[in-house]
Amino acid sequence: MDANGFRNLFEYHFTRNRELWEHCITTLTPDQFLQEVNYSIGSMRNQCVHLLNIDERWFSGLRGLPLPDFADPQPYTDFASVRSKWDAVEAGMREYLAELKDVALNEDFMPGVKVWQILFHVLNHGTDHRSQMLAGLHSLGAPTFAQDYFFFANDMPIKLTRD
Repeated sequence: MDANGFRNLFEYHFTRNRELWEHCITTLTPDQFLQEVNYSIGSMRNQCVHLLNIDERWFSGLRGLPLPDFADPQPYTDFASVRSKWDAVEAGMREYLAELKDVALNEDFMPGVKVWQILFHVLNHGTDHRSQMLAGLHSLGAPTFAQDYFFFANDMPIKLTRD
């Protein structure tokens, strides 16, 4: 895997996050957005904040910046506050990825852990939490979709379902 391969995989990550937001999460009422879901981290708001916070923490480490604290979702009281933070985190990630060189992938992030392993971890973490959110969205009656990389790589549009 080279830097361009990781840029492609992160484009998938960003695209699926945005599609999840635009086509599924924003169909919720404000009360549903904050409603506890009896799995993992809880509400859709909490899931979103967790996902963006963990992305920000790992990429801060990759960029040599101080790690932000683990985010408390409570201050994020509405859709706009979550989206604003998520957009800022994505912009920082894109800046890092734009400058990423092949040689950096095999550098140590920490002893015994390479940069490429951290990047893979962030992607895997995102897929895991999108899956949890899709299940929670389904339970709330919101539309969902298959988030498969294959569909993204083959430029196939998502198919929303409420099944």
